[in-house]
Parts: sequence; C-alpha cells; structure tokens
Amino acid sequence: MLESEKKQEIIREFAIHPNDKGSPEVQVALLTARIRELGKHFAEHPHDYNSRRGFMIMIGRRKRLLKYLKEKDEKRYKALIAKLRLRK
Repeated sequence: MLESEKKQEIIREFAIHPNDKGSPEVQVALLTARIRELGKHFAEHPHDYNSRRGFMIMIGRRKRLLKYLKEKDEKRYKALIAKLRLRK
C-alpha cells in the first residue's frame, strides 16, 4: 500500500482543482504508483500468484481509465501519459 503522505503528494500533483480526489488523472496516477511498487515485489517474489491477480486487475482498471480519458479529452490523456512516462 502507498503511504498516506506519498498518496497525498500524488493527489496534489495530479489534481485538476484544489478539492479533486477522483478525477481520472488522479486515479491513474495512484494506480501507476501502486503498480510500480508491486512490480518491485514481483521481482523478489515471482511465485506470488495471489498478489499477481490483484496486480492484473489494477492494470486493467488503469487501462480502462486511460481509454475513457482518451475518448473524453485526448489532450489531457497525452499530457498524463507523458507526465507518468507511460507508453509512446
């Protein structure tokens, strides 16, 4: 799990407005941070299949959020993937 301070920092960095906690940008950023942490976990524990299932669910959720954002506002989508260093 992400530490509370780190989570708040990510929310502040990706928020669209001061009270924003649920925009697609914030959700994708939080999921990306958790995915990166779990990636390190799987480097040490390659046979942890139960955690891997949750990991794959998170990847799917992030993929759907990115697809939604791309359809809704491609400019915000491109800015987000550049900022998070995802994809192209």
